[in-house]
Amino acid sequence: MIKRPLTKPLKLILLEILNKRMDLPHDQKLYYSQLKKGYEGEMMFDALTEKLSCDCYILNGLRFEFNNTTFQIDSMIAMQQTLYINEVKNFEGDYFYKNGKFYSRNGSERKDPLVQLERSSSQLRQLLHHLGYKIKVESYVVHINPEFTLYQAPLDAPIIFPTQINRYISNLNRIPTILNRKHEILCDKLISLHVEEDPYAKLPPYKYGGMRKGFTCAICNSFAISVHGQHCVCEDCGHVENVESAVLRIVWEIKMLFPELKITTNLVYDWYGGVGDKKRIRRILGKHFRLVGAHQWAYFE
Repeated sequence: MIKRPLTKPLKLILLEILNKRMDLPHDQKLYYSQLKKGYEGEMMFDALTEKLSCDCYILNGLRFEFNNTTFQIDSMIAMQQTLYINEVKNFEGDYFYKNGKFYSRNGSERKDPLVQLERSSSQLRQLLHHLGYKIKVESYVVHINPEFTLYQAPLDAPIIFPTQINRYISNLNRIPTILNRKHEILCDKLISLHVEEDPYAKLPPYKYGGMRKGFTCAICNSFAISVHGQHCVCEDCGHVENVESAVLRIVWEIKMLFPELKITTNLVYDWYGGVGDKKRIRRILGKHFRLVGAHQWAYFE
């Protein structure tokens, strides 16, 4: 049973919007790419854990602050005797271990997933002890990408390779497990302790005037959109979207990037790219939001 579903990180959502509407600095582009790839890996693993038929709770994307330390758990599978912690990695290409350090094929040292796993597992054990729970914690680094290869890996390291993932899931299904109210209370407690990351921290500086305006495709993010009656059609991928849905998506983008701005017809029209029908935009806003004020001071909330 999924106790805490996987959700896209707000920081990734913000960077997706910024990436299509401005030129991100190189380091932010790299960070955005890493976040995106990491989330795609977590989705792949989540699709597999959803198929678990054993009695278990699945908790995704937990972030805790304990002992003045912040740590994250990508995927937790709670069973009768054990909490299975999974650090999901979506690395692609060749990697190797040498002298206890983790490198990519070109010889660049990388952050060792095993070190990350040990740190988060240790912190979780301490947190559980602090809460008064005695339950075993078993943790693994799960390499989800089928194009990943690791050379010289320690034989006893808690690593699940891409070719071993289906076997790992099958083995979990074979473990005898019966959950009770205590397990539910524990999982609910852990979920209540989850701390959201500030999605606006460390974003590149941006301003409203520096944003590229216009409709974008909900699928491929293309700006090549034409409006035909009640529908927007992407000229690149062919995706068709209702105009009302597209306008609401524009409002959502504005509020994500600029939560302090008041939503007005003119603001949405400008973000729309200055094309289309203001009356239609006003009708859509009036249908979904409450009008506050009148005349030039009117806005929607």
